[in-house]
Amino acid sequence: MQLLADILVGALAVLHGYILVLEMFLWQTPRARAAFGTDPEFAAASAPLAANQGLYNGFLAAGLVWGLVAGGDTGFQFKIFFTVCVIVAGVYGAATATKRILFVQVIPGALTLAALLLA
Repeated sequence: MQLLADILVGALAVLHGYILVLEMFLWQTPRARAAFGTDPEFAAASAPLAANQGLYNGFLAAGLVWGLVAGGDTGFQFKIFFTVCVIVAGVYGAATATKRILFVQVIPGALTLAALLLA
């Protein structure tokens, strides 16, 4: 079960690393606009805000990776803390932005948290 939990933590970190790239570097591209449902004008106007969001997603990814690297009790605490942060951010995003975030962020986070607690 520990291996599955760590795989899910790694997948969650990769997901948030990908979101970082979309929001910080690809925000105005057709790919990111399609993913986030924006038009070129909105993407141009909101690029600095999206880059800031991307940076926060990068911090989530970094914390999850640190949890995997650190191992032991410290690593476990990091994995739990950052997974809960992912879930809280996802719930807030689903409430304020789009319900799709529940499926992209909250459900993967909740599954990861469950695996960590059962491991």
